[in-house]
Amino acid sequence: MPVESGNSTAARQVKQKRKSHSLSIRRTNSTEQDRPGMQRDLLEGQDSKLPMALRSNLLDLFGQIEREFENLYIENLELRREIDSLNDRLAGEGQTVDGGDLSKGALKTKASHSTSQLSQKLKTTYKASTSKIVSSFKATTSRAVCQLVKEYVGHRDGIWDLAVTRVQPLVLGTASADHCSMLWSIETGKCLLKYAGHAGSVNSIKFHPTEQMALTASGDQTAHIWRYMVQLPLPQPPADTSVSVKTHTHSLFHFFEVLVYFSIFLLFLGFSNFVFAFLLVVLYVCMCVCVCVIVLYECPTIRVATTTLKSHQGVVIAADWLVGGKQVVTASWDRAANLYDVETSELVHALTGHDQELTHCCTHPTQRLVVTSSRDTTFRLWDFRDPSIHSVNVFQGHTDTVTSAVFTVGDNVVSGSDDRTVKVWDLKNMRSPIATIRTDSAVNRISVSANQRIIALPHDNRQVRLFDMSGVRLARLPRSNRQGHRRMVCCSAWNEENQACNLFTCGFDRQAIGWNINIPALLQEK
Repeated sequence: MPVESGNSTAARQVKQKRKSHSLSIRRTNSTEQDRPGMQRDLLEGQDSKLPMALRSNLLDLFGQIEREFENLYIENLELRREIDSLNDRLAGEGQTVDGGDLSKGALKTKASHSTSQLSQKLKTTYKASTSKIVSSFKATTSRAVCQLVKEYVGHRDGIWDLAVTRVQPLVLGTASADHCSMLWSIETGKCLLKYAGHAGSVNSIKFHPTEQMALTASGDQTAHIWRYMVQLPLPQPPADTSVSVKTHTHSLFHFFEVLVYFSIFLLFLGFSNFVFAFLLVVLYVCMCVCVCVIVLYECPTIRVATTTLKSHQGVVIAADWLVGGKQVVTASWDRAANLYDVETSELVHALTGHDQELTHCCTHPTQRLVVTSSRDTTFRLWDFRDPSIHSVNVFQGHTDTVTSAVFTVGDNVVSGSDDRTVKVWDLKNMRSPIATIRTDSAVNRISVSANQRIIALPHDNRQVRLFDMSGVRLARLPRSNRQGHRRMVCCSAWNEENQACNLFTCGFDRQAIGWNINIPALLQEK
């Protein structure tokens, strides 16, 4: 018989001890949970260079993670069952489910306290996912009365402001951070005219009440007045593909641009050879071709203003025409608003008093009244009805920047703010608001329909909501990955003369959108 040496006997004893030790660990841990016991056996049966204490800690941590996922899964199933039962009960009563109310009601899950930071992260993710589940039960009422009609694409940067002309032909005007302002055909979505006379971002656009003139405010510290003449295309132009060709070319250009930047990044990392350099040259040539196509389909451009107003020492953020169109008012970051005479371009009055930068200005449609908004949380009402007396009233109803304040056809002022509220004021008694609308996101440049007095609220969170003057929510414009704004919505504008497209919104996703709001159905459901 072969005799084992002393070294082999010692090695076998060490191996047996190690094996018995691992088996003892499996027995103690398998009593904890039967399901992960097999996984622990597989893990512990494998050879590893990690110390046994560290491996044991890792197994305990994995077990905690698995228990957290199991608890979240069980809570999610319970929440789904409760939502289904509530949805069935409300459907039987003829009511609808509002995701916002469910998330704030009794169905809101209260996560238990845990000392693990990983547990807290998992629960935060769970809450976000359940809110999405609840939001999927939103009623389809808004989609029935609010429909996307047309998208206006062509700017190379975000769009700050938009307005509709007051005289025929009715066209849509946009002001963009790409230093340009564009006029669009409402029906076809085609760019009719471009104004490129500013040297900075175009922050505002307003149209003359009786003539074909536009007023734009810019970051170059000036406001421009320029005349336009446009001819609307046919309602159904034969084989007119210029809009689609230009839109797709813009998309291809940005795609090639991203590829070029990525290629340059790879070059810095050391990925360089002949084929790679050849592909980079091809991408550059494709970008040049796209630029040529864009220029080929470019709309007519105006580069010289009829009148230039320059008395501000900072960015001109907004401008508007006074009733009659013989004077204009501008608001600037130099904390002042200026009143100009259009014919002579002379400064008539400097409206000072705000403590911080101005954000917006608006004029009354029938009276010589001006309202200015500011970052100092106030808005001011300037009265020019009496030429000898120019009164001003200061209103302190917000706790953050007042982003806009607009007049209605009646005797009301509606103000929106970064404090996530919108307030409705009565001009005859402006000590306190007559209605307050509380939202979940900052409000940008609002607009009020002239006939039905519906307020359109554009938000930082990409939503657009509709309210009446009493603060009752009417609808929310539909938004998804396929339609709606993909970034902050900056402004809204009503156009009740066009029944097919009566509301316009713009945002920093470089596009303006025309909507059809079925106002009778909207008010009937209220």
